[in-house]
Amino acid sequence: MNPTLRQMRAFVALAKTGNFTLAAQMLHLSQSALSGLIKELEATLGARVVDRSTRKISLTEIGSELFPLFSQIIDDLDGALSNIEAHTRLKKGTVRIAAPQLMACTLLPGAIAAWQARHPEVQVRLADCALESVAARVLSGEADLGIAPEREPAPPLDARLLFELPFALVFPHGHPLESRERVTWQDLGEFPFISLQGQFTERLQADMHDALREVTIKPAYEVAFMTTALAMVSSGLGITVCLPYAQPLVALHQLNMRQLEEPVLTRRFFVHTRAGRTLSPAAEAFLMFLLEYVSRDDLRNSYPEDRRPGAGPDP
Repeated sequence: MNPTLRQMRAFVALAKTGNFTLAAQMLHLSQSALSGLIKELEATLGARVVDRSTRKISLTEIGSELFPLFSQIIDDLDGALSNIEAHTRLKKGTVRIAAPQLMACTLLPGAIAAWQARHPEVQVRLADCALESVAARVLSGEADLGIAPEREPAPPLDARLLFELPFALVFPHGHPLESRERVTWQDLGEFPFISLQGQFTERLQADMHDALREVTIKPAYEVAFMTTALAMVSSGLGITVCLPYAQPLVALHQLNMRQLEEPVLTRRFFVHTRAGRTLSPAAEAFLMFLLEYVSRDDLRNSYPEDRRPGAGPDP
């Protein structure tokens, strides 16, 4: 005894209208098709649900019991389907992102604003957290997407490459490096260097050792956040290195940013998701949007205007 959804819809429409003609119009069916569905329902149940007359119908005792039940089933199903459609059409939903503090205050605000302009009904929640917390937030389900650089050992997550960018040297205006045609990793040894604690400096030293064995980094200061390092550079305490996506904050501190050469060392950032778990339509759409946004934004060319003497805009 398994009534079909079509049979239940036909019965509910007939019970609401009390008329085969009106019920058929409501369901965009012919009267014969509607009558066939009611007969199929009665055959499935083994009992009549309506008493027919020449002008109208009336519900039997069994029909009266089934009407509120079938109505609730159909209302609940239609509500669920409507909710799913709203999610798939990005008319509702939530995207939860975990990202390091520097990423959260430079690249992501612009990306989120551009996304909200397209999909204002989808809520975006950004958790600016310590780098070490990004993977944990994704693994626990607190975040749908986690943005972080490559790390050893790699977290047990699926990863999509977001970008790979070269390191840039950051120094104040009027600094001796400002007049040089180009800046190299060897130049770091001439001035107090402000570095980040942990794997940032360790990986950087390893990369430099592989490329330039005679150059080593000996930080004058080690801090936890790049925002602190940039503030210290702005106060004349030294120089630092970062990636071009931090340009908005570099510009806010009115600092110079120049790509480091000999060699060009890069860092890769990934968007992490839980392995084997399907993203919500909103999270999947935001991920695709973010990849497109970063590609279109061309972060490699985001350096502030060159302020060396005689330098001007590109022709």
